[in-house]
Amino acid sequence: MENARLITETREALEQQTATAEILRVISGSPTDVQPTFDAIASNATTLSGAAAGMVFRFDGSLIHFVASHGLPPDLLQAMQRSFPCPPGRQSTTTRAIQTREVVHIANVAEDPEFVLTAIVQTGWHTALAVPILQDRNPVGAITVTRREVAPFSQAQIDLLKTFADQAVIAIENVRLFNELNARTRDLEESLEYQTATSDVLKVISRSTFDLQPVLDTLVGTAARLCEADLAVLANTEEDGYRVVATFSTSPEFEAFIRDHLLPKGRGSIAGRAALEGRVVQVANLAADSEYTVREAITLQNTGTTLGVPLLREGVAVGTITLGRQRVEPFTERQIELVRSFADQAVIAIENTRLLTELRESLEQQQAIAEVLGVINSSPGELQPVFDVILEKAHSLCGIASGSLELYDGETFRSVAEHGLPDDFARQLREGYPAAEHPATRSLIGGERFSHIVDIRQFDHPIFRAASERGFRTVLFVPLRREHALLGMIVRSPRGPRLLGQRHCTVGEFRGASGHCDGQCGTKSARGRPSCASPSTTWATGWRCSTVRCGLPR
Repeated sequence: MENARLITETREALEQQTATAEILRVISGSPTDVQPTFDAIASNATTLSGAAAGMVFRFDGSLIHFVASHGLPPDLLQAMQRSFPCPPGRQSTTTRAIQTREVVHIANVAEDPEFVLTAIVQTGWHTALAVPILQDRNPVGAITVTRREVAPFSQAQIDLLKTFADQAVIAIENVRLFNELNARTRDLEESLEYQTATSDVLKVISRSTFDLQPVLDTLVGTAARLCEADLAVLANTEEDGYRVVATFSTSPEFEAFIRDHLLPKGRGSIAGRAALEGRVVQVANLAADSEYTVREAITLQNTGTTLGVPLLREGVAVGTITLGRQRVEPFTERQIELVRSFADQAVIAIENTRLLTELRESLEQQQAIAEVLGVINSSPGELQPVFDVILEKAHSLCGIASGSLELYDGETFRSVAEHGLPDDFARQLREGYPAAEHPATRSLIGGERFSHIVDIRQFDHPIFRAASERGFRTVLFVPLRREHALLGMIVRSPRGPRLLGQRHCTVGEFRGASGHCDGQCGTKSARGRPSCASPSTTWATGWRCSTVRCGLPR
């Protein structure tokens, strides 16, 4: 008998060691997932304790969750799944062990007045044992085994379940530490990627001092890539809406739409909403947003979640960055912060480019003024060289190839210099035309600072018809004034339809100094154009260029 007892104890000890080693192998083989360990514990606890069934539970601080089992028949398995999750209490061995943080061993649950887990009682199970899984004396779960017959578990079997409970704690802690390490590693990698991207954007800003487009393209592309967005759009604020100036990964149909249309101000667009509120706006599902009116973003781009971030300069929105996903998945706070930083960089780039461009244009204008003054000083008795150089400089500064300088005698406008115009059309302009009948000159006579006609074909006028026949569409008329008196105008036009921007409104203003000529001197040059024979009646020596803030895009 003694030999048989020793052999049995040796066999049981070996089985327990084998089970413990198996669970440790499972723990080491599943550093990120505790479920395989729970499954192994449920199986080994059931087998080595001589129980008919075993279960493992997790406690999240409020509720107990049923997470693994072994040997449960289908009806009891379903009953357990219906009974959990539940809070700790006296109603079962598991809930009682977690509540008391002690081992709970009931020889016959049918005789325990507090045991009310009817699924166990009604299916004929009697003896139950629950061992809490404690981490720093705090319950994080429990291991429970049951028998159909009334047969209490031995102390050795209870101790075995305590060992399994300790291994469960090891598994839970290992997974937690491993996941925390992975999370910190991901955060560091993400931070490094964000810092690298920010550095790359700053490099592009430093290299593109006068060309803003590469900066904006880099910003939207990098923001979309790092934030896992399917598209990105950057728009500038204009008087009537928001003009898209940079895009990333938009469909050809949606790209064509947003390039041809202003995004509306107000709450009808994400750009408008972000600019209106002066803060980040995120819409989880664009299709479900009743205020959104740019339905093409849904029909042409299939946009789901959308994020809008304003570009703020001194508290005023000068533009917006909008990111979209073709799925419903909100952007994280970290991604939003990244887009905020890109919005700040966009404002810096826009302001730098604006200041540098204004400085360059100012230098170009000063150089042009010096050249005009040089011509004035070298041609004291001849206006034609002055007219020619004024027109040439006005057009070269604006990058416009065609136009004229025309004088006003109180009734008629007549060209005295042309640049890039067909000869027959130039002759027509030199012959003159009544100012009061011309659609553009009427407004200049009325005191307007400029007249900008996008499509001259809208007007029935002989000069406009002739210009249209020669391919001109958009024309800008800038007046020449002396003490508010209209002396003439500079006319500029590109070929085809094209909006002329703020820079094209740079005008040459003529202000009297020692004397002036208003184009009515009475003498004419050999070419039939007005000239001044007397040095005392020279054209104003105070010529200067100034930018008219016309509200058009630069």
